[in-house]
This record gives sequence, structure tokens and C-alpha cells, in this order.
Amino acid sequence: MQPLITLLAVITVLASLRIFFRIRQPSTPAWWAVKVFVTAPSPILLFAALVCFLYGVSFSSPMISILSGISVLTLFIHIIKVTRSPDVVTGFAQAFGIRWETRIHGGRRASFLMSRMGFGLPVVVDPLLKKDIPFYTIPGTTRQLLCDVWEPSHTVGRSGLAFVYLHGSAWYLLDKDYGTRTFFRHLAAQGHVIMDVAYRLFPETNMMGMVHDAKHAIAWMKANASAYGVNPARIVIGGGSAGGHIALLAAYTHRNKEFTPRDLEEIDTSVNSVIAMYGPPDLKALYYHTGQHLLSRKPVRRKKNKEGPGTIPKWVQKILGDPHRLGMDKDFPEIGTLAAMFGGHPEELPEPYFRFSPVTHVHAGCPPTLFIQGEHDLITPVQACLRFVTLLKQAGVPTVMHLLPQIDHAFDLIWPKVSPSAHNAYYDVERFLGLMCEIELTPATNPEKIASNRLQRIA
Repeated sequence: MQPLITLLAVITVLASLRIFFRIRQPSTPAWWAVKVFVTAPSPILLFAALVCFLYGVSFSSPMISILSGISVLTLFIHIIKVTRSPDVVTGFAQAFGIRWETRIHGGRRASFLMSRMGFGLPVVVDPLLKKDIPFYTIPGTTRQLLCDVWEPSHTVGRSGLAFVYLHGSAWYLLDKDYGTRTFFRHLAAQGHVIMDVAYRLFPETNMMGMVHDAKHAIAWMKANASAYGVNPARIVIGGGSAGGHIALLAAYTHRNKEFTPRDLEEIDTSVNSVIAMYGPPDLKALYYHTGQHLLSRKPVRRKKNKEGPGTIPKWVQKILGDPHRLGMDKDFPEIGTLAAMFGGHPEELPEPYFRFSPVTHVHAGCPPTLFIQGEHDLITPVQACLRFVTLLKQAGVPTVMHLLPQIDHAFDLIWPKVSPSAHNAYYDVERFLGLMCEIELTPATNPEKIASNRLQRIA
């Protein structure tokens, strides 16, 4: 027994110490995976470390006691840090007033997480799920864009709010219904309708096409609002990573003709608010933060998709799902690289990096924004996020930013049922959506002029 306990103590101490180290670019996906797969199940690791510590004390084993004691301390500190509230200057009270929580309907608050430090999610009634609903057909083709719609159970009162969600993708890969079921079940149990959108990715379309797909999703939900018990004035858009980036662009440019499809020029595509989970607000900053100036200096080449999943091992395919559906058969060295998508690097073609950065489109009429970000994010640069939030606040936009200590990219998709960081994000999202069910908003003003003036600076 003692060798096994010793091995477990060594594993927990190595895992717990990994939490405190920030991964730097250029790096490998393996290091990121180690980071998120340690922080997500930290309560389980804490329990294992406690067992080892008690064993070491009971059987007078100094080595086991010391190793497991270090693990208990580091994991406990991590959980305390990661489950704290947002900083006062970027929290809910700053954005919506000291008594902000009393503005949420009491019946809705009853279904919220009771604490940021819960070690589990409440049991909920199964929502209604309708998969692969067409919401738009690309003109001149038979290509249909699909979504899944999550509706509250018949026993749950509807909030009247719809959440249009765009999955993370690095703009190149993955699909709807990937790692988000726990999240959607939790929100549907609070009466919200969730539209999980499969928008087009590169190279099928460019970044503007992705924004247009998001706006078609908004328009579709507004057109079908009555069928889902939704108030058209209560449409929220959001997403994770690249999906959060596209959501910000769609939310901030609803009166910008360049970012609006021609068939929607007379349609209201404004949203009630926007939620971005680690969505990059500044693409030039992301380019350098992710080391693309070091890794993508070869001439830009656009390769055609391979015919099949190539050499992806079958056991990996079993875990991930259909490689072709998820885009895993694309040219991996180019996935996520902006130069391949834009046709050049920032010093060669600065305009698209600027134009497609949400920070460019900040104006006083932007909808309320919830921004959740990991402090150790490997992909989205934290300093750019802080500058972005500062601009929003200076423009008078109600903004909540929660910077989660020691947390990396895509933290909410890994073991969300036990992950303290995922629960803390759920805590923010559910309260933000609860507020959006109640408050009245004013429409945006002159976003086209503001973005145009900023773009002229680089012309």
C-alpha cells in the first residue's frame, strides 16, 4: 500500500505545483493540456492529497506527509484564488450598481449557484434539445448552416431570453455541441433558450463571413422568437475563444454596413448584451502573444483540405469525434495562424488585423459586456484584454471582467462538473443573464463613424 500512496503523493505534488507556472509561447499543445487537466479537477486532486497526508501522518511517513502536505496547501490556495469574485473596479457593482443583485427576479435567483466555491453543480431537469436545425442557406448553394436549440423543460418557466452561442474554433476547426452540454443544461434549467451555432470556418469562409453567419443566427432567432417563447429584445450573443471574438464583433457592429450582410441591411441584428469567454479583443496582440511572428514566418500558403483524417490515430478520433466534422484533417501547422487567413503578417497587411479586432469598434452604444479571462491564458493576451475593458469603461459601456488567477485557455470545457474555475464562470454568466432579463437598454449610436475614424489612422 505504501508504494502506491507514495506514488500518488508524488503525482499530486507535481500536478499541484504545475498550477503556478504560466506557459509561454512558443509552446506545444501538450503543455497546455497538462495545465488545464490539472486545474479543472483540482478538488479531486485535493481530496487525493488529503488522503495521502492522513496516511503519512498515521503511519509516520515523513516523505509522504511532506509531499502530500505541499499538495494540500497549493491546491487549497489555488481553489481559494480561483473562486474569488471579480475585482471591485471591474465587477457587477461597478457596472450595474451596488444593489445589482436585487434587480434580478427572485424566482430566477433561486436556481442560481449558491456559492462560487461549490464543488458540484445542482441536479437539473433535462432540457429539450433539437439538433441540426437549418437557420440559413448560403445564397446560390445548397449549403445550410445548422444550429442546435436547447429549450427549458416544460416544468421550467421561460425567462424570455435567448443566448446565441458561438463555439471556440481558432477560426479553423471544431463544431457546435462540443464540450458545452453541461453549460447549456445549467442555463436551460434557468429558463433560457440556447442557440448553439455551427458557423462557417476558414478556409470555407473568411472572418467577415463568420461575422455574417453570427448575424444571420441573431436574425433567425429574432424571427423565430415567438416560437421559442423569447422576447426579441432579450437576445444575447456570446462564445468562447474565436467564438467570443466573433460574438464581440457581431455585437459591436450591428449598425456597421460593412459588417452586415446585404440581406440583413433592413433587419435589426442588435443584441441585448454580449458574453466573451477568453475571446481575443486585439488580433495584432494575439499574433505576437502566440508567437506567430516566430512560428509563421514561412511564405503564406493556403492548402486544400485533405481527403480524410490522415494519420490521426483511431483512439484520438474516438475521443474527439469525427475528424472531418471537427476540421481535424486540415493543415495543422496553419490552424489558428492569422497570416494564413489574412494573406500576410501585421507589418505587411496591418488593416485586417485592425479591422477585425473588437477593440477597434468600441463605442458608447456597445451593449453590456461580460468578459471572462484566465490570467495564464496561452492564446488570448491578458494585457490586451485589460486595455479593451478599460476602453469599454471609458466609453460608459456596462462591463464586467473576471480575471481568473492561474487559469489557462478553454478552462470551462474541461471537466466542468467539478472544475472550480468553470463553476465561477457559470456563477458570473447566470447572474449576468439574469440581469439582462430585467434591465432596459438604449440602442447604439454612430458605431460606423467611430470604427471608420480609427481605421483611417492606419491607412
